[in-house]
Amino acid sequence: MTTCELSHRDRAVLRAVAAGRCVVSGDIGLSLLIDGRYCSDQFAGLRLKDAGLIAASVSQPGHAKLTPSGRTLLGMAAN
Repeated sequence: MTTCELSHRDRAVLRAVAAGRCVVSGDIGLSLLIDGRYCSDQFAGLRLKDAGLIAASVSQPGHAKLTPSGRTLLGMAAN
């Protein structure tokens, strides 16, 4: 996935992940909860994970994290 292929929604989800507002729920595939509510785009988590922009695990539900590629895409400095 290149920068131009990201939708506004994908970028918003990445910003939510960066802000620590996004949790992975393993009950329905790789579902993302943002502020405690399921993301309306049921495929966003898998799409962003497959693109290498977020690190998330179905086997260990918890907060999703940006990968270095995701941080770069959002223009954030690496920690």
